[in-house]
Amino acid sequence: MSAIQTTSEGIPVIVLKEGSRQARGREAQKNNINAAKIIAEIIASSLGPRGMDKMLVDSLGDITITNDGATILKEIDVQHPAAKMMVEVAKATDSEVGDGTTSAVVIAGSLLEKAEGLIDNDIHPVIIADGYKKASGKAILLLSEIAKKINVNDRDTLEKIARTSMFTKLVAIEATDLAKIVVDAVLAVMEQRDGTNKVTVSNIKVEKKSGGSISDSQLISGVVLDKEIVNSNMPRKIQNAKIVLISAPLEIEKTEFDAKINISTPNQIKSFMDEEDQILKEMVDKITKTGANVVLCQKGIDDIVQHYLAKAGILAVRRIKESDMVKLSKATGGRIVGNVVDLTEKDLGLAQNVEEKQIEEDNWTYVEGCKNPKAVTFLVRGGSQRVVDEVERAIHDALMVVKDVIEEPYFVPGGGAPEAYLATKLRLWAQSLSGREQLAVEKFAEALESIPISLAKNAGMNPIDAITQLRAKQSAGQKYTGVDVTNGVIGDIEKIDVLEPVKVKEQVIKSATETANMILRIDNVVAVSKAPAQPPQMPNQPGMY
Repeated sequence: MSAIQTTSEGIPVIVLKEGSRQARGREAQKNNINAAKIIAEIIASSLGPRGMDKMLVDSLGDITITNDGATILKEIDVQHPAAKMMVEVAKATDSEVGDGTTSAVVIAGSLLEKAEGLIDNDIHPVIIADGYKKASGKAILLLSEIAKKINVNDRDTLEKIARTSMFTKLVAIEATDLAKIVVDAVLAVMEQRDGTNKVTVSNIKVEKKSGGSISDSQLISGVVLDKEIVNSNMPRKIQNAKIVLISAPLEIEKTEFDAKINISTPNQIKSFMDEEDQILKEMVDKITKTGANVVLCQKGIDDIVQHYLAKAGILAVRRIKESDMVKLSKATGGRIVGNVVDLTEKDLGLAQNVEEKQIEEDNWTYVEGCKNPKAVTFLVRGGSQRVVDEVERAIHDALMVVKDVIEEPYFVPGGGAPEAYLATKLRLWAQSLSGREQLAVEKFAEALESIPISLAKNAGMNPIDAITQLRAKQSAGQKYTGVDVTNGVIGDIEKIDVLEPVKVKEQVIKSATETANMILRIDNVVAVSKAPAQPPQMPNQPGMY
């Protein structure tokens, strides 16, 4: 549409900047819905244990191989504004609950597709959006009817939940072993606050190193630092470590202002150097007096300080990230000190073992066997860098779902069973509604079924047969019936131990509904493009060619 508009009398009025494009009414809605549907289609084939991976190549030629919904959408450089909103739904779901990103996008795309049919029948988009909102609220209430409570001490169920989130990833074969480590890690950092359990996932440090195989991944009850010991004369291993955590540099600090020292004789140079040496030696004396045998420093350590520390048999590591210092403080129980002068024995952290170990070609420092580790490290291994990156994404999802189920202790069977159950119940509920909202609720129920349909498609099953069978069994009251993707049948999902947190399901429904509603309510898209810069005109001068 051009930037020139006309009034009802036909008088031209220029409202928009030159080069602007505008899409109105049905054209704008169709455009947005189609863009969102395309994003959902790209993602749908990666849903479930039989979902396929995507290879994404960026402008620099870097490759990412993944089937993680949020990662796929972050890596694709999406241009269309409605498609960008679908990327946002995946990001929001990922940061809130860590899993269910693919489901959220597939349901949002399906909601918009179903709405298109209603709009074609002249049902106002706002009525559809209201119906969807009501259906979403009802669906979340219905979820509690099939949810089961979990006890935090029920390791077996926690492992099943972690395993379910990894079954869809590259690590499916190793999922059982990795699930044990994931549950260990989450339970290690779990804290009780005001009678509820809280898990800060950032206290679980995930370090990755290519080499070995996925099954070589391990949990260290402490912190692994990707740094080596600063001086070759220092011990490589200290048992019963007493650890100093210091955030200031162990060197003579420069003045804040310009300062000059006038030296006129060689003796003055010597006394100046001796004085510097003495200050540094006093720093080390202060550390040794506390009985410490390990120094972990956030900043630099002077060569002379290194020499004296080595002489005292103290192991030191420098330039440690601030986030790692916080984790070290939590793991060892030590206090981070800003100045050596303030250091006392009470500030020391404790660990059974501090040791430098070689991993592939690098030397890393392990701080292990901490007494009450509220920070742990998950060391991820894999055959190549791409494998390790994908394993890390799978571990992130697994850690998040275990955290979700510990903080909100309810779970449901997966495999499309909850969506099929909600769809069946919502259809019955829709009959009690009057007016056009009833149609919207029915379409919402159909959209939820896009999850079992996608799972069946990806498993090579006939989607129409699968959904017909699923509806029949759900209507007969078999509420845990879903798509058993591994065996390619419709069956009881609870029996095959595929379990998901209720919190994830709730977030998926909320995010998908809100995004679909936002896109539905748009009836005008104005895109302002920059006017192309005019090339500089060369003056026509005689004699110039």
